[in-house]
Amino acid sequence: QVQLVESGGGLVQPGGSLRLSCAASGRTFGSYNMGWFRQAPGKEREFVAAITWFTGTTAYADSVKGRFTISRGNAKNTAYLQMNSLKLEDTAVYYCAAGDWGTSLDSYDYWGQGTQVTVSS
Repeated sequence: QVQLVESGGGLVQPGGSLRLSCAASGRTFGSYNMGWFRQAPGKEREFVAAITWFTGTTAYADSVKGRFTISRGNAKNTAYLQMNSLKLEDTAVYYCAAGDWGTSLDSYDYWGQGTQVTVSS
């Protein structure tokens, strides 16, 4: 079983920055690709960014491209999401996921509990 724990969420003003972290643990954690999703109130969970285990190839939703950066720690059991130039519409609960490569929820087998990001003036 794999456990994912997110941290780093909080309240930030428009134009500000936050860095989310996702720590993975578990005896069976292996070469999983990792992704970030978010869910705003009243909306479906949506893809934000993903990164592959072996090559570090990344993918981003159009809405965050150029503002957000996904990366992995050296030990590859940690993922980060650097969020810059935050907008009001970035407000959501952000979830870390581990699994196969893709932009759909079905591509991922394991999910964290989520961390709240609120962008407000």
